[in-house]
Amino acid sequence: MLFQLLFVFLFNPAMLPAEDEPVFKGGQKSLFTFIYNNLIYPEYSRENCLQGTVQISFKLNKQGKIWYSEVKKGFGTDLDAEALRVVRLTSGKWTMPFEHDTLTSMVLPVNFALKDFKCEERSKDEINAAINAYHARMGISNVIFNYYDKKVEGNADAADELRIQTLKAQLGYDDKFIDRLLKQAQRKLKQEDRQGACEDFQIIRRLGSDKSAPFIDQYCK
Repeated sequence: MLFQLLFVFLFNPAMLPAEDEPVFKGGQKSLFTFIYNNLIYPEYSRENCLQGTVQISFKLNKQGKIWYSEVKKGFGTDLDAEALRVVRLTSGKWTMPFEHDTLTSMVLPVNFALKDFKCEERSKDEINAAINAYHARMGISNVIFNYYDKKVEGNADAADELRIQTLKAQLGYDDKFIDRLLKQAQRKLKQEDRQGACEDFQIIRRLGSDKSAPFIDQYCK
């Protein structure tokens, strides 16, 4: 069965820029196309039918580059991080009015939607449970990350290795997961998002794999 991802970038007519506000080069249609082409639906949210709108607040300098950005309203899941990442990719692609105040915040809503994933069958309680499970998952992930950080430094307790391996299996951090994450990082490199790619490469390292080592040496130092 073929699954189709539907990425929707929402525009509220009331939020369209005035003449004295920054405009994405090429206009709103180009902004929609840019988001559509660069958005990578996060794996956890895709598998758990997490979808909706994330609002990203950002500020631009006189050259149209983003110098500050944050999640204004999100879900506390990987959707937030991806929305923030893809908005940051628009840096340098804005036409700036001469008198623009660089301290002014702009808000861009990024909507995530899934089609053909049978998400309509998921109840609100199931969705909330998936969000809570994500937070618990990140807590366990940090335990794993900390162990391998210490191992690189030579300070890890070898007696903990079995427990860490059990936690990795519990979260599905196997070779297939590592390979998917590696491909995702390489896709981000093609998008000229070195920061996002390096974050993925570092996660792979912090899961105890050396598959990303060549990429870290080449792109992340």
